[in-house]
Amino acid sequence: MLVHTLVQRSRRVQLLVDAQTADLQRSNERLNADVAARKRTERALQESEQRFRRLLALSSDWYWEQDSQFRFTNITAGFFEKGRLTRENYIGRTRWESNPDMLNTKWGREHIARLQARLPFSNLEYAIAGNDGVMRWYTTSGEPHYDAQGNFKGYRGVGSEITGRKLAEQRIQHIAHHDVLTGLPNRMLLQDRLSQAIAYANRSGHPLWVMLIDLDRFKFVNDSLGHKAGDLLLKTVATRLQSSVRESDTVARLSGDEFVAVLSEYPDESLSPVIIERVMKALAQPVMLEGKEFFVTCSIGVAVYEADGTPAERLIEHADIAMYSAKKQGRNCFQFYQPAMNEEAQERIRIESALRNALERDEFVLHYQPQVDLDSGRIVGMEALLRWQHPELGMVPPARFIGLAEETGLIVPIGAWVLRTACAQAKTWHEAGYEGLRVGVNLSARQFGQQNLVASIATALAETGLPASALEIELTESLFMNDVTQAVNLLHELKALGVALAIDDFGTGYSSFSYLRNFPIDVLKIDRSFVSDIATDADDAAIVVSIIALAHNLQLRVIAEGVESEEQLEFLRRHGCDEMQGYYFSRPVAPPEFEQLLHEGKQLDGGQPALLRA
Repeated sequence: MLVHTLVQRSRRVQLLVDAQTADLQRSNERLNADVAARKRTERALQESEQRFRRLLALSSDWYWEQDSQFRFTNITAGFFEKGRLTRENYIGRTRWESNPDMLNTKWGREHIARLQARLPFSNLEYAIAGNDGVMRWYTTSGEPHYDAQGNFKGYRGVGSEITGRKLAEQRIQHIAHHDVLTGLPNRMLLQDRLSQAIAYANRSGHPLWVMLIDLDRFKFVNDSLGHKAGDLLLKTVATRLQSSVRESDTVARLSGDEFVAVLSEYPDESLSPVIIERVMKALAQPVMLEGKEFFVTCSIGVAVYEADGTPAERLIEHADIAMYSAKKQGRNCFQFYQPAMNEEAQERIRIESALRNALERDEFVLHYQPQVDLDSGRIVGMEALLRWQHPELGMVPPARFIGLAEETGLIVPIGAWVLRTACAQAKTWHEAGYEGLRVGVNLSARQFGQQNLVASIATALAETGLPASALEIELTESLFMNDVTQAVNLLHELKALGVALAIDDFGTGYSSFSYLRNFPIDVLKIDRSFVSDIATDADDAAIVVSIIALAHNLQLRVIAEGVESEEQLEFLRRHGCDEMQGYYFSRPVAPPEFEQLLHEGKQLDGGQPALLRA
């Protein structure tokens, strides 16, 4: 019985040992599995970290870490290599200790505040000068990291060099706000600078000036020498404008040949007309274009702002109005804006608007002033003079629209109409039996600069059938003084057509007698300003006598303009003047009235009777 009991107990012990052994085996197996899983996890983590670092290397230039005091503990080598920077200046230091300028900037202070708030940041852009002295741009992103217990350990992140991108952005920004040709601020940047200047004027109580500078006869350079020469002139003007004002002033290119200068007054620097005169003097210096010396003048309008709330746009508009007033004064001068000028500007706008439609509406007419031979006393020719018969404005005087037509370029189609109409009218009178008549037509500066000028005159003669010898082209001296060589060539081309060439208003322009020997001129027309006082002013009388003698020595015909009295007429006769025109004989008249003069055979008293009719 005892033996049996011991056997049973031994079996139970063995079963218990077997069960515990099995449990230990299962626990060991689970432990081995856990160890294997942990090793797999560790390997996965290692592989993941390696992949992360490889991705960082691909997506950025370097990786960095900071401690809880924001001091760099690690920066990979790319940062120092690309930036030409020294590791000792960064490891163990904060970003702002390495770059002290951060503390004085808004972006730097905001970045420090973000770190102190334990917030992530991205695309922080900043510039650092390398050991080679080159300023480079960088971008960096980072995020805070914590240990397993949630304690803040510092920051880690990545960075890249972006100097190429920043330079490209700066170039794009510059192009967006600057004129491509001259490099000056454009209209967009000008508005910003002007707004800042106005704000300063309001705070300080000091005035500011807005100057609008327009080059005189710039189109002549473009038309005669081409746009390459015109561009060179504009760049030269831009440089001279900048050098003639202070560094604190803004010079901008508004459009074409128009520039704007914004001048602020400071406590120790008052504004005065001396500044404007300095600008004009700087621009008046000769410019070499295509191997030739050109002289450029300008007309300047000035608008003064005195903290009165005038909008920026109005200041430029007022300066523009004043500039046009300077143009009307004869160019190469300056004018300050006055409220009364606004009425003139409105009138100009009305006239320009109506002028653009005048040709289509057939509102232009030609009047003709007789030119009379002083020996025979008979009519030998006429000058065609443009008149504008507006349905509402009435007969608009040439002084009100010729200058505007010249500025806007409308004078070119208008001048072409004048030429064709005058030639056609002269041909009609030839066919009526007055074959000896010639007609004089004025040529504007814009027309003289047209490349197809000679061809257009030839076409007008061919279409109307008027002999070239019956056409006299009248030019002013100033038309061809900027480029004498080109003018000589053009005048010879005109002369080759068979037309006569006359210098109008002689003595009032450059008055260089020497060029008359080189130009194929046929006629000198003495300006009325000399003729008006020849009977009472010894100087004017001497000038007229000299012009007549000079012309005859050069085998040129002389016509005196503006003859209004018998005393003037007799003086001209005594000194051998060839022809005259003026109110003493007849004012400019419409074609029917001129034709009546021809039919009546009207002539000067004292001349030798002669019939004009063939």
